[in-house]
Amino acid sequence: MARWQPDARERLQQAALELFAEQGFAATTVPEITARAGLTTRTFFRHFADKREVLFAGDAEVPAMAAAFLAQAPAGAAPLTIVLDGLRAVAETRFEPRKAAVRARREIVGTDEGLQERELRKRAALAEAIRAGFVARGLDGTRAALIAESTVTLLFVAVAQWLDDDRPLAAIIEDCLEALRAELSPP
Repeated sequence: MARWQPDARERLQQAALELFAEQGFAATTVPEITARAGLTTRTFFRHFADKREVLFAGDAEVPAMAAAFLAQAPAGAAPLTIVLDGLRAVAETRFEPRKAAVRARREIVGTDEGLQERELRKRAALAEAIRAGFVARGLDGTRAALIAESTVTLLFVAVAQWLDDDRPLAAIIEDCLEALRAELSPP
């Protein structure tokens, strides 16, 4: 077995996603993943704590990106401008290049309650990073929480629509924001 090849992590992820799609998340074992990837179980555990981590590895990256983006935004920038600029950046860097993988991941997560719970924790971590970033910029806690939760909801609703649409994610985010504004505006 080729144990020390530099693409081991990617091979393991690909093998895991294939097996999760073929036989389900719960029915797939780590030895099956490593056999499909042509690697050892020890190599798997060098890259991932468990098979859930194949789907959730890098979860801390997006909240860290949000925190950095908020910290680096110009001092006088309006919260909505910061949100839109941040969502566009995430759409272009984290989502657009990986649409097929994001779609496959969504389908796998949708089949398992434990994975769905983990997905909710991921959303909560992102909302907390955004909330804390706006508080650090001087917004009161209530306003910061409302912006953070709305931002995360906007992102996840837009991503769900994007996975079944041909338009760029950034355009869908903007459409979803306009729909939200229309709903919140007085008649």
